[in-house]
Amino acid sequence: MGPADLAQISEEQQTQRPFDLFLIFVGANIVATTLQVGASVSGTLPLGVGLSVIGVGALAGATLVAALAPIGTRLRVPSIVAARAALGLNGAQALALILFVTNFAWIALNNVIAASICVKLTGVGNEGVWATLLGLLATLIVLGGPAMAARVDRVAVPLLLVSGAVFTIAIARAPWPASSVGAVLPAEVFRGLDVVAGYQVSWLLMFADYPRFVRSAGGARIAVFLGLALTALWFMPLGLIASMIAGSADPGAMVYAVGIGWWGAVLLALATLTTNFVNIYMSALAFKSLRPRVSDQAGIWLIGGVGAALGLLSTRWLDSFATFTLLLAGLLVPIGGILLARYFVLRTDVRIADLYDARGPYAAWGGWSIAGASAWIAGAAVFYAAQSIGGTLPSLATSVAVYIAGETLTRTKNEERRTKS
Repeated sequence: MGPADLAQISEEQQTQRPFDLFLIFVGANIVATTLQVGASVSGTLPLGVGLSVIGVGALAGATLVAALAPIGTRLRVPSIVAARAALGLNGAQALALILFVTNFAWIALNNVIAASICVKLTGVGNEGVWATLLGLLATLIVLGGPAMAARVDRVAVPLLLVSGAVFTIAIARAPWPASSVGAVLPAEVFRGLDVVAGYQVSWLLMFADYPRFVRSAGGARIAVFLGLALTALWFMPLGLIASMIAGSADPGAMVYAVGIGWWGAVLLALATLTTNFVNIYMSALAFKSLRPRVSDQAGIWLIGGVGAALGLLSTRWLDSFATFTLLLAGLLVPIGGILLARYFVLRTDVRIADLYDARGPYAAWGGWSIAGASAWIAGAAVFYAAQSIGGTLPSLATSVAVYIAGETLTRTKNEERRTKS
């Protein structure tokens, strides 16, 4: 199949091992942006509190994404197609558009962070050149499809583990400054939890894209959870401590302050390559949903090329990192709740043909699920309104409750109509 094919795969194509799925998520999350999440916590929270926030948020976000993985193994369709059953055809298209647009920022952000590290420690070239080259290299690999990404990850992920070990040793040897943060404000704790959990949830729309190639639902769930949780629990604390040592959240300054060395920087830059495999692939699937007639290659080149070009904006992406993460979390956490309610609480059967039928049941009401749209809006509103007490759990609970209530009401009315007719 093509690298951005939206069709359902056959059971015979479910040949990927859970370990390969684990490596894909490890390769996606062992990246400088994961370090940056920890760095974003360091300015407002002392070390002990910051580590606790990272632990709780990382596990919560990984649990939500992993819980959805069996949808992919059961339906064998991409995430954006599976979402049509919960949101309607046009509702899923709106989600695809959000994924398509926001992934440009993630791709550019990854490229900029790696470029900052490479320029700081090697003194070769400039950030724009590094960001562009890394972006184009990732694009070439994604053109080979999921199998190509998995093969590259088998080599790259062990190197990333070496990079992480080197970074860990460097931080352990560096002198740690005393925390200068004063009284801990509850609002800052909850904001930190939302940033950390929101970063993990940013992988939510991968819930079926790669797991659909794995036959075992349990194996896929465990692989996704461990891939996201273990890497976050490792790299986010490193970013927290490194930013304290450097007195800055700038990735180049952090790496330079802990003395990781030039070859360590190259390995860390490699992490950007592996996570952008995933970002470009997800965007390509979303773009294919929006513009089915565009070829896979053209869509991937467009996404990878624009992402590489946006890397020229340099530190502007870094300055808005935490705000961007919270914005994305507010949009995606409710989607997680809707999918949980649709596939694991209500458990209504899904006909695969209906997911692709432009005149089928998911095209009713203008292609929008009333329950799905209501739950999405309510969940997002609660997330942003509840920032002072943490928006993630209230948003998740609200979206689940509203979706179940909406679907129950819709089914009751449909039954009444059929009875009267």
